[in-house]
Amino acid sequence: MSTSPIYEAVSAVARKALPPTSRLKHLDIGAGRGELIERLAAVMPLESFACDFHVELFRPRGIPIKKVDLDREGLPYAQAEFDLVTCSEVIEHLENYRALIREAARVLKPGGWLVLTTPNVLNAYSRLRYVACGFANLFGPLPVKNDRLYSTGGHISPIPYFYLAHALLDADFERISLAIDRVQKTSVLCLALMAPVLIPGWLRFWSLEARKYRTLTVENRAEVARHLSWRVLLGRTLVVSCRKPS
Repeated sequence: MSTSPIYEAVSAVARKALPPTSRLKHLDIGAGRGELIERLAAVMPLESFACDFHVELFRPRGIPIKKVDLDREGLPYAQAEFDLVTCSEVIEHLENYRALIREAARVLKPGGWLVLTTPNVLNAYSRLRYVACGFANLFGPLPVKNDRLYSTGGHISPIPYFYLAHALLDADFERISLAIDRVQKTSVLCLALMAPVLIPGWLRFWSLEARKYRTLTVENRAEVARHLSWRVLLGRTLVVSCRKPS
């Protein structure tokens, strides 16, 4: 999957959330080769830091990077240290992405912003693929007892939008905003095919959840409704931003 549109989308979201009034302290979690840090540095006045398990892949010089196993360790940074935390195409590789979100909240300053990305498993193409084979798009059968499962190629945690938003709300983030990297063309076609079933099914779901099961609340209703938004139905990658209360 091409990451260039994803990094462009993260850059646009970060610039909108944090106007360049001063030099900001930034942490990129799961920095990989450092492309996102380089993209952000071109458009924002940042003092960037990085962490990753595979620190040998990191290319930018002069950027401090620390090795961390995100499945077994907390972030090796102090509380309330950063104005901006980014985490792009990482959480789907983790056993416990909610723990990482809590750690991101810990290291952010009050009023700081978190920007996350993850594959959109709820676009129309992924929904149709799941009906056909039980696997969401970009998630498939995994090897057992094999290190590749934990590598950068192993997607082990498909995360539907609502559950990501729920984790952010549980960590006390606010002002959750949803963007995408680009519209997925195959999802446009799949949505046209699925619409006669999708729309009545959604209306029945909403009625049952609201009246019978009473699972829709003031706190979660807007995030549930986004499952039928055009960004979720057609977007390739979710780009979610949120703010730590000041």
